[in-house]
Amino acid sequence: MDAPDVPAPEVQAALDLAPCGLVRTDRNGTIQRVNATFCQWVGWQRTELLGRRLQDLLTMGGRIFHQTHLAPLLQIQGSLSEVKLDIVRRDGTAIPIVMNGQRHGDADGAFVELALFVARDRDKYERELVLSRKRLEVLVAEANAHQEQAKDRALFAEQMVGIVSHDLRNPLSTIQMGTHLLTRGETRPHQLSVLGRMLRASERSHRLIADLLDFTQARLGKGISVTPRPFALHAAVADVVDELAQGFAGRELRHEQHGDGECVADADRVSQLVGNLVANAMAYGRADAPVTVRSAIAPDRFEVSVHNAGTPIPLEAQARLFQPLVRGTAEGGAVRSVGLGLFIVSEIAKAHGGQVTVSSSQEHGTTFLASFPRGVAA
Repeated sequence: MDAPDVPAPEVQAALDLAPCGLVRTDRNGTIQRVNATFCQWVGWQRTELLGRRLQDLLTMGGRIFHQTHLAPLLQIQGSLSEVKLDIVRRDGTAIPIVMNGQRHGDADGAFVELALFVARDRDKYERELVLSRKRLEVLVAEANAHQEQAKDRALFAEQMVGIVSHDLRNPLSTIQMGTHLLTRGETRPHQLSVLGRMLRASERSHRLIADLLDFTQARLGKGISVTPRPFALHAAVADVVDELAQGFAGRELRHEQHGDGECVADADRVSQLVGNLVANAMAYGRADAPVTVRSAIAPDRFEVSVHNAGTPIPLEAQARLFQPLVRGTAEGGAVRSVGLGLFIVSEIAKAHGGQVTVSSSQEHGTTFLASFPRGVAA
């Protein structure tokens, strides 16, 4: 062991007045010189520290860190800075310190000068930071768990809607078929009126169930299914307009045709789109003004639009119209649906590679325009 290094009294006095711990060790970590500040921190006399290894004053983890990191770092790099360790005091308590060091001399006479600073405030800050991070991680984990639960509940609800809607189809079909059969027999006028209301109610229920099933399919990520085939657009739209005209007795429903030729799309879905747009126009349009359905064929695309007069849709509401359960205005009365029609219209257009837009003003009324590629959607 190298002999302790005893500085001149005036030098030792200056070292003792330093506001940090100053320690000199040999190349093996044996303490050769130490100031009064460090002695006061650890509770040992200077004579008790000289000749001891500095690493013996560290915690068990600090000793391992010194052996595996600090000593090799000093040997290779010759210095270290802002290394945080815990020093064990004489009474067994530990104080956090930050250490800077510099290696001097050649291999045989090498020694290390260390400057140590108490880091209680820094240690407290770091502990609080770690605790805050742990609390944040717990909160994030809880939020993620709640989000997953919400997704599961939403998925379950949508699946239940689909299942219930599908299962309701059969009894409704039975009711509708029985009502049709009853109208063919001998019935009194008031009975025909009741049967007519029953038929219309069952037809509305069928449309609602179809909308719910399509909504469930779209929301579960599958999208609305389509089977594109060549079809005569004008004829298909004319058929659905004739059928709708019977359901909206007393309202004027027009059909305009432009262009010629076949189109490729799912004709049933296009008819469904027209039906939803007309139902929307009848619900929110002015009762004394006609609703106009326009089918148009261009070389590369075809369009279907529905126009009605009445209260315009506010501009801020137009951006949300094609979301589920959203309505453009507060008008409409009892004929309104649950708010899935325009969402399904948009999904039908998307399934064909097309889109739906809306324009609405007091002067020109409201027009919904669905545009499709004339060929098979990409």
